[in-house]
Amino acid sequence: MTWSLFLPHSRRNKICRVLKLDNDLFEKFRKRSPDETAEQRLVRMTLTHDEYPLDYLFPSYAEDWVVTGLGKKKMESTKIEMIAIDCEMVLCGDGSEAVVRVAAVDRDLKVILDEFVKPHQPVVDYRTFVTGLTSKDLEKATLSVVDIQEKLQMFLSEDTILVGQSLNNDLKVLKMDHARVIDTSLVFKYNYGGTRKPLRLKRPSLNYLCKCILGYEVQKEGVPHNCVHDAEAAMKLVLAILDNGVETSVPLSKEMLEADKSRLYLHCIPCNVPYEELNGVVSRDIPHEVKPSKKQDRHFYSAIVVFKSPEEANQAFENIAGDLGEDSTGLSQKQIFLEPSSSRLGSYIFVRKMVEEDSVGEASAEEKNASSKKRKREYDSKEKTRERHRCKPFRRGKQRSYVKRR
Repeated sequence: MTWSLFLPHSRRNKICRVLKLDNDLFEKFRKRSPDETAEQRLVRMTLTHDEYPLDYLFPSYAEDWVVTGLGKKKMESTKIEMIAIDCEMVLCGDGSEAVVRVAAVDRDLKVILDEFVKPHQPVVDYRTFVTGLTSKDLEKATLSVVDIQEKLQMFLSEDTILVGQSLNNDLKVLKMDHARVIDTSLVFKYNYGGTRKPLRLKRPSLNYLCKCILGYEVQKEGVPHNCVHDAEAAMKLVLAILDNGVETSVPLSKEMLEADKSRLYLHCIPCNVPYEELNGVVSRDIPHEVKPSKKQDRHFYSAIVVFKSPEEANQAFENIAGDLGEDSTGLSQKQIFLEPSSSRLGSYIFVRKMVEEDSVGEASAEEKNASSKKRKREYDSKEKTRERHRCKPFRRGKQRSYVKRR
């Protein structure tokens, strides 16, 4: 399915307008323009990613949404070329997420916005383990989402580029749609090398990108996130490409695959199930830790179950009663029934492996095989070139003119 068929007409027009393209030339925006800047290249890489249409398909023209920057030309001194943003969210009683803190930094890593936001609904989970926030932190918050929209719009023109890691999640809770974006989770990708690629490619986390490219951890184990630091990290990653020319492909290490073998993935968990109740659901006998995801949708969320070793994770999975199946990526999974409680009905959730057992071996063996094949191709190519030079006769007259035209 092509983008021109997939995207709504209004969305397609907006992308064309931002990239300075006519509707008839829409498909050509995938190709590099001769005069495109390095920043425009990263915008194009975001917009042409296979998962962009779903991630950024917002109800842009709903009553409480804002489409930013359209028709606003860049001002000389008050507008900023690139802005990185990050938000902290909590879970509300109606199952929706509410933004409670917003941070924004400019290209020089200067903090231009750091505000607490008053939730629009009663909060049932502050996600303190991730946000670092409690009800006490938000007691003095008076700003609404509309107030934040107005503050951010002061910095935005149609030429401004918004930067962020999984930026679509931040824009969704801010109810803002900005067409010119650089999403580092879409720009950077794993280099799978000789390993078998999953059907749905895993995105590098902000923390992993910082460790690989910037040389530090922005999110340390057991320490809550800081949205100012996360916004700065996203901007630093983009600047690393623009200023230092770093590659957008990061290695998929053997250690990562080994770590994934010690984990199981829980998904389709109803939002009315507190993550504390997930302890013991996968296994009552084997020690483990449940880590819920930061991002959730309106109805469901996911979590990672961490074991001490691949053997314990595999044993826990084998002990789960139920039929063995596969998810959409081809990984093994089973179904678990959560018993009803006083506050909710019983429900089914899914548990699957993070990686198949042979993937680590494939990573090592196939990388060597791929390297060997590459060297052989290079050698064969050189030999063919030498052979052509040895065998090519010297021709005169009309035949020489024919060769020249070729």
